[in-house]
Amino acid sequence: MAGALEGLKVLDLSRVLAGPWCTQMLADLGADVVKVEKPGEGDDTRQWGPPFVRDARGEPTTQSTYFLACNRNKRSLTLDIATPEGQALVRQMAARSDVLVENFKVGGLRKYGLDYDSLKAINPRLIYCSITGFGQDGPYAQRAGYDLMIQAMSGMMSITGRPDGEAGGGPLRVGVAITDLFTGLYAANAILAALNVRDNAHSGTGQGQHIDMALLDVGMAVLANQATAYLNTGEIPQRQGNSHPSLAPYQDFPTADGAMLLAIGNDGQFQRFCVAAGQPDWANDPRYASNTLRVRHREVLIPLLSALTRTRRTADWVALLGDQAVPCGPINDIGAAFADAQVQARGLRLSQPCSPAARTQLQVDAFHTVASPLRLAATPPVLRHAPPLLGEHTDQVLAELGLDPARIAALRQAGVV
Repeated sequence: MAGALEGLKVLDLSRVLAGPWCTQMLADLGADVVKVEKPGEGDDTRQWGPPFVRDARGEPTTQSTYFLACNRNKRSLTLDIATPEGQALVRQMAARSDVLVENFKVGGLRKYGLDYDSLKAINPRLIYCSITGFGQDGPYAQRAGYDLMIQAMSGMMSITGRPDGEAGGGPLRVGVAITDLFTGLYAANAILAALNVRDNAHSGTGQGQHIDMALLDVGMAVLANQATAYLNTGEIPQRQGNSHPSLAPYQDFPTADGAMLLAIGNDGQFQRFCVAAGQPDWANDPRYASNTLRVRHREVLIPLLSALTRTRRTADWVALLGDQAVPCGPINDIGAAFADAQVQARGLRLSQPCSPAARTQLQVDAFHTVASPLRLAATPPVLRHAPPLLGEHTDQVLAELGLDPARIAALRQAGVV
């Protein structure tokens, strides 16, 4: 089945996470993504481990699990863009591409003649997406940016974690590189918008454009309600663990055998909770009659709830409240999450057979990743390639450019590919 982006050609000069996350999304939707990697080294994340994939004997291979997270459905081409021959090949591919994604430092590709203005002259239809830490302008434009740094600078860490006065209090990073991931998603959205501007049957310009994505911009944007709370009140949001600044009860609670998550978002849910839990008087208490009042009196309400939730096991609460349409669930580790019946029913564990080369080199039959959450009824995500070995498709891609085996061999001998 053809994917939604069938026929779209993407040249991926990015590495690590934000750019590869963007291009994997495009690849899952059917785009032909060629990932350009440095010969002998490849994407930085190929070496980010442990953990590494285990072979049939249970021994670690040289394949990092990090790389698998964001590089399926792509073809890997090794190419040294610091050489004139490598630059010429990139220009040749750019002339045939719809989209180019890169995350070099600002101006880093200009010295190679691979910046937007240079490639626009070759292919005016090219959509060129640059991903940097701080954007193409401003006093920090030349600085390198990493997710952890942006989580700190944007204020994300200041609202993540327990308050300073509690055990374990202090700022924390989110457990995944959330700024990189959101930047990849925003970048993919911007690319799709630019494609529409270029190709729209009614108003298309026929022209590509430059997209300037900055991790800092995204880090500020995803502060969402916390940012608007500050901007409209002048009050700086504080860390408060797993509780919510604007909802109550909306946090973790202890149970007889561990903990659970209770996420009550409206008054009806609170009333149904009180009845199901055997405390109907709480629903009629004027201190808890509305969400605003429950937030105002959370110092009284939360201890009462905690004492009550300790009287049953997590599974018992989930069964009881699920029947009453009260949002409640376990706090799973990742293993338990993948074992969950709903996760399994949705097919969220994805296994892709390795290529013959990967089987031979790594002694691994399949790579396992998380399925795309994009569920298009008519054009669902397409599975074509497991995450590639370094340079696995070099000969194939160069042959598509018209290079014969002798020319490819000469480039390999010279270290260009």
